[in-house]
Order: sequence, then structure tokens, then C-alpha cells
Amino acid sequence: MSDAVNTESGGPRTPEGSAWEVLWVFLRLGLTSFGGPVAHLGYFRTEFVERRAWLDERSYAELVALCQFLPGPASSQVGIAVGLARGGWWGSLAAWVGFTLPSAALLIAFAIGLARYETWLGSGALQGLKVVAVAVVAQAVWGMAKAFCTDLRRAALAAAAAALMLAWPSAAAQGGVIAVCALAGRWMLQPAAAPAVAQRPWPVSRRAGFVALGVFLGLLLGLPLLVTGLESGWASPLWSPVWSPVVAMLDAFYRAGALVFGGGHVVLPLLQSAVVPGGQVSASEFVAGYGAAQAVPGPLFTFAAYLGAAMDPPFGGWVGGLVCLLAIFLPAWLLVVGALPFWNAWRHRPEVQTALAGINAGVVGLLAAAWVDPVWSSAIRGGADLALAVACFALLMWARWSPLAVVTVAALAGWAFL
Repeated sequence: MSDAVNTESGGPRTPEGSAWEVLWVFLRLGLTSFGGPVAHLGYFRTEFVERRAWLDERSYAELVALCQFLPGPASSQVGIAVGLARGGWWGSLAAWVGFTLPSAALLIAFAIGLARYETWLGSGALQGLKVVAVAVVAQAVWGMAKAFCTDLRRAALAAAAAALMLAWPSAAAQGGVIAVCALAGRWMLQPAAAPAVAQRPWPVSRRAGFVALGVFLGLLLGLPLLVTGLESGWASPLWSPVWSPVVAMLDAFYRAGALVFGGGHVVLPLLQSAVVPGGQVSASEFVAGYGAAQAVPGPLFTFAAYLGAAMDPPFGGWVGGLVCLLAIFLPAWLLVVGALPFWNAWRHRPEVQTALAGINAGVVGLLAAAWVDPVWSSAIRGGADLALAVACFALLMWARWSPLAVVTVAALAGWAFL
């Protein structure tokens, strides 16, 4: 596919840089971007608007608005689009690789260490990582509730979503809750005014956008059917015992990447329901890994690499970590590429805005339910754990410490006292 395509402005637009240039810039960001998606967007603006002038201010604002609207990791999707604009199709891949692999490699190495030295799971430092996850997720719930539950109707949607997930904890229930909240938002909520931003020609044609969206939907609908076929034996009678768990896990990670609205922390309940109930990863390993994910730079979605590396065969190790990483990020790439040619028209539709508002309220409830189980239930064993969790929450919320500093303090405190 050529990098120079016809855009809605009427002429071809050729990317001005190279994929190698994009790779090195994003690799530096991937090694230094701590603080979560909001901080990442700030780093991107400084780098690409102020320092390098790859985008103008209004084009960057439009891109951020699009990626906040789409499901998936917003900061990674902004990076993919910036790489696409600068270096073409290979540039989009280079942006993702540079921004993602540093944290993914660290988390895979951490998972391999846990698998090799199982006694670490009982250590105080690991307990400190589990406890700090309680504080981090509590901060995320609080911040998202203030942003998305701004009136009684939105708060009621969040509370109902949390209650449903605690009563019926499953991946299927999560998808149902998201769909119900979208419908409820469509009929119960008022649309917000769309921001007035400039339309920028991106190097993606409408045809390429349709293809990307078609592949996205095809995988989202087709992978569950393939899983059913493999489990029943009709899709591949000879290979079902081998391929069924592999495809099922790919489906779970792809679906998590495709259905996450509202920020990286919301991936927690989707991944928990995919790997903990079936025993692929224990609740203690899951929460400890989530705590460790707060201490690395880059996107929180790289937690999927930790889970893939921590699983038993046929996953596990570097191969399992990279496979799960690709599965969870693939929807983000397909969605941002597919949406860029159509975003200017979509963002003004009131039914889209109200459905998204309902979804955002619902995911606050999903994350609150995950905070109760498994985060709190597997981490808080007594008064000392509770005291450390409260202290970590205070450091994050009021002292404004960075997540890296708080995670370090929690691990040291756990090693010394728990």
C-alpha cells in the first residue's frame, strides 16, 4: 500500500520523514514516559508540536479528541497516528514498537523471574506491589468518576454496572454491561458540544479506512466463532486440543483491547476475567504484576505482555508475552487507521456522543468492581496492608508523587514490614 494517497483535501499527501526517524524518537519516549496516558499526551505535545513541529496545535487537538473517543489505549493510538503522519505505514509500526517495547520487555522479564523463583510470591516486596495496586486503581476510579459521572444518571449507570459485575463476574457480562450502558446513554443522556478543531488530511484513504474497520470487526466477531468451533471439534478435529486454548486466549486479549473505554486502567477487569478464573495466572500473580506495571514507563496495556509471559504453556516466556502484546494492541492500530478518514463527520453525531457518555459511566463501574475483586480481595490481608494502601493512596492523591516513586516505596515497605 502506497504511503501517498488521496485525502479529503483533494491531493496526495506524502509523509515527510522516515520510519527510522520515528522509531528513535518514540524509543526515547518509551524509555522515559512515566505517569500514565495523560502525562504521555503531554510528553507528545512537547515533542511533536513544540519541539519538532510534526503537527500544529489544532491538528494535535483533533487527534487527541479522536483517540479519546475510540476504545483502546489513547496515548498509544495518538503515537500510532503521529508515526503514520510522519513516516507512513511503516512509521505507524515504528511508533508503536518504540513506545511499547521498553515497558513490555521489563514486564516480561519480571514475569519470567516470578516463574523461575516462585518463593518471591510470598515475599514482602511482592506483597507491597499488590498493596500499591489497591491505591493506584482507587485513584483511577476516583479520577474517572469525577470526569465521567458528572450527574445522578451517570452515577446510577456506574453503580449498576459495578453491581452487575460483582454479581456475575465474567467476560460475557462485561460485554453485555458495555452494550447496555451505550444504549442507556443513547436514551438517557444529553450530547456534549463537539470541540471546534481543524480538519487535517491524514495519509489514509477512505478505502484503507474501510478495510481496517472491516478487519477489526471481522476479528472481533470471528475469533469467538473460531473458539467455539475448535472447542466443539468441527472447525479442526485434529488440532482442537492444541489450538483451542491458544485461539481462546488471543480472542480474550483482542477483545480486551477492542472494548476498553476510558483509559488503560479499565483493561484490568477484562484481563482478570480472561486469565484468573481459568487458572492461567493466579490472583496473586495478577495483582503483583499490575503493581509492577505502575513502575515502568510507556503504556499500561503492556501489562498484557506480563500476563502472556507468566502463563503456563502453550503461552509463557518471551513468546507468550509478545503474542499477547500484539493481540491486545492490534485493535488500537486498526481502529485509529480506520477512523482517521471519517472522524470529522463522526464526532458531531449526537447519538455517538451520548452512547460514548453511557459507556464511559459504565466503565467506571467495571473498574470499581475490579478494585473490589481481585485487587482488594487478594491484596489486603490485615491492618498493616490497609495502612500501607492508605499511605500509598495519600501519596498519589495529595502529595502528588509519581507512580514510580510510590511503587518503589511500597515495595521497600513491604520488604521491611509485611
